[in-house]
Amino acid sequence: MDHEDKPLVKEPFTEYGKYSYADYLTWEIDEMVELIKGKVFRSAAAAPKRKHQQIVLQLGAKLLNFLDSKSCEAFIAPFDVRLPVKSRRNEEIFTVVQPDICVVCDRSKLDDAGCVGAPDLIVEVLSPGNNKKELSSKYEVYEESAVQEYWIIHPYEETLLIYKLIDGKYQPSRLFSHGDIITSEVIVGFELDLEEFFGKID
Repeated sequence: MDHEDKPLVKEPFTEYGKYSYADYLTWEIDEMVELIKGKVFRSAAAAPKRKHQQIVLQLGAKLLNFLDSKSCEAFIAPFDVRLPVKSRRNEEIFTVVQPDICVVCDRSKLDDAGCVGAPDLIVEVLSPGNNKKELSSKYEVYEESAVQEYWIIHPYEETLLIYKLIDGKYQPSRLFSHGDIITSEVIVGFELDLEEFFGKID
């Protein structure tokens, strides 16, 4: 039976279960959830703060404009990114995340459900309730899945940290802030002037 024909269920998971993308597709819940190695991570019940959303929208728009007529494509959450380990079968995918922003250059990874496989660039904008998840659990799966660049933006400190994948391991940049101009090795030619960028965010 196709997953679209399966009945949806509310609040089906427990703290101790291990769930797959196939399970995820059957859930009918009001809040955003992500799977990391089969464990459910709930988002905060409240919507993200205004500054968080301003940053996502502004950076997403910059990437969208820069990538116009190029092979890569940018997406903003909610957008399911499935990170398989051995198989692309729904029942055998145990990590499904919704990065704030991601850029995918290999279009064979895109389907109607989102992305299956590692995006080239992932950007996460921290919120008070998700720092531990972003800095620990997601760091691990992004590194293991070979996401080439992982950007972490702190909206209130107005800083940006870049992890670049080198020989299979993430190497951190220094902490960037006002006065720095950020470049990307995977999105060649893209630049972000943090003085100008954060100056537009209030």
